[in-house]
This record gives sequence, structure tokens and C-alpha cells, in this order.
Amino acid sequence: MEPIIIVLIILVVLVFIALIKTIQVIPQASAAIVERFGRYTRTLNAGLNIVVPFIDSIRNRIDLREQVVPFPPQPVITQDNLVVNIDTVIYYQVTDARAATYEVASYIQAIEQLTVTTLRNIIGGMDLERTLTSREEINAALRGVLDEATGKWGIRVNRVELKAIEPPTSIQDSMEKQMRADRDKRAAILTAEGTRQAAILTAEGEKQSQILRAEGEAKAAALRAEGEAQAVRTVFEAIHAGDPDQKLLSYQYLQMLPKIAEGDANKLWIVPSEIGDALKGLSGAMGNFGNFGNPGGGSGGSGGRNDGGSDRREKPSITD
Repeated sequence: MEPIIIVLIILVVLVFIALIKTIQVIPQASAAIVERFGRYTRTLNAGLNIVVPFIDSIRNRIDLREQVVPFPPQPVITQDNLVVNIDTVIYYQVTDARAATYEVASYIQAIEQLTVTTLRNIIGGMDLERTLTSREEINAALRGVLDEATGKWGIRVNRVELKAIEPPTSIQDSMEKQMRADRDKRAAILTAEGTRQAAILTAEGEKQSQILRAEGEAKAAALRAEGEAQAVRTVFEAIHAGDPDQKLLSYQYLQMLPKIAEGDANKLWIVPSEIGDALKGLSGAMGNFGNFGNPGGGSGGSGGRNDGGSDRREKPSITD
């Protein structure tokens, strides 16, 4: 009985192993290559798959998700014979599991070496300054070459990025000095432009201020002249409304003479010919006013008597 039990146990174990090998569960976004007696048979997709145990075998399991592979810095010589170290990052995705398994031995190593050689070809045709400022151009050229070469491997290169471009230390020092000089130059230019603009704005402000001041003075002078003219018209109308005689006009003329002589610029004062007539009229008027206080009209203070013995008083006469 014991040999039969042992045989049964062995059969159960073999059946269990066969079941395990028969049922293959493939995770999502993965694929498996199945070989039968060492020859490719089919590709297992995600889910539950059945294979023939002890005949079919899983050769390779491949992740179909996008992969990110950073490569170590690679020394590259530029067109002007300067050595720069360039770090690259490759974003790729396996699109054909069979080609990625059988068309290339190690697609990651193949992509790395292809990236290095392509970078040397691209950077070798550029100088250092263009290399530092043409990352997008280098990325596009590198991606085009890699995508074309890796297409037959069942791999699609989605993106290629240059993570760092490091020139030699001496070149970095020279570049920093040049950048510092350029910044100082730009600062000096901006300062000069600012000073010039400030001077222009100041001049424009002064010009506008002078124009406004002149306009204000002109308007003020016009208003003063208009006021003086109105005052003259009012005085003239008042004088004509009062109907003055010659003596009053002569007196007003004498009062205006000091105002005519006012001012530091009046070096010469011309006396008009009409002043004599004004003085005569004024003196006559003043003499008549004096006769009103002296009834006799004489210097002795006693009045003269006529033949009839009656006093005779002369009426003051007004002389034009």
C-alpha cells in the first residue's frame, strides 16, 4: 500500500505543477513571449492565458508602459574643440514585444549607445555657444535619429531631453565674466536711457509750464486791459453825464500830472501845451473865489463909495 500512496502523491504534485504552468496571468500593460521547444509561438496579452505545460515556456515578460531612462554624463567634443559633458534622459515605450525580444539583444543598452554616438555627431557640428543655446534643436535631431533606428526594435522614443550641459571650468569662468560684463553694459545703457528720458520729460514739463504761465499772463493782461477800459468808459460816461465846465477839467488835469510822471523808466517828462490854458483857467477860478471874501474888492479892506453915497459891489466874473 505504501508504494501506491507515494505514486499518488507524486501524481498529485505533478498535476498541481501542470496546472500552475498551464494557467498564466499577465498583468495589465504587460506582455509575455511564449516559445514552444525554443521557437516563438505567440504573445500573451493582459489577463488569464492557457499554455501547454512542459511544452510551452515563457521566454520574456515585457512592460509596455512608458519608461524613463537617465544616462550618465557623456563627454562630447564641440566644433571649436571643447569637451562638454552632457546628461540625457530618454522616454521610450515598447510597442512590439516580439521585436523587442528578438530584434535586439538588449534594447536599453542599444538605445544608450545610439544616443551617445548621435550626440557626438550632432554636437560635433556646433560650437559651444550654439550648443548651450540650441537644446530644442539637439533634442529634435536626437529624437528623429533614435525613433528611426528603434522603430524596427519595436520601441517608440517619445521624448529626448538634455538634462545638463557642462562646459569646462575655465570656460565657465570666462562665460561668467562675459555675462557680468554684458550685464554691466546693459545696466549702464539703461541708466543713460533713464537719465536721457528724465531730462526730456523735465524739459517738456518746463516747456509746458512756461506755455501755461505765458497763457495765464496773457489772459491776466487781457482781463486787466479790459477792466481798465471798462473803468475809463465808466469815468468818461460819468464825466459827460455831469457836464463839467472848463475849470473842473483843468483841476482834474492837474491832479493827473503826478501820475503821468510816476515810474522809474520816466527819464523825460514832456509838459503839454494845454497846461498853460489849464493853469490860466484855474488861477482865474481861484481869484474869483478870493473876491467872494473881500466885498470891497480892494487891498485895503474898505469898500469904495460912488457919487450917490451908496455902496457898489462888483459881481465876480467867470473867465473861460
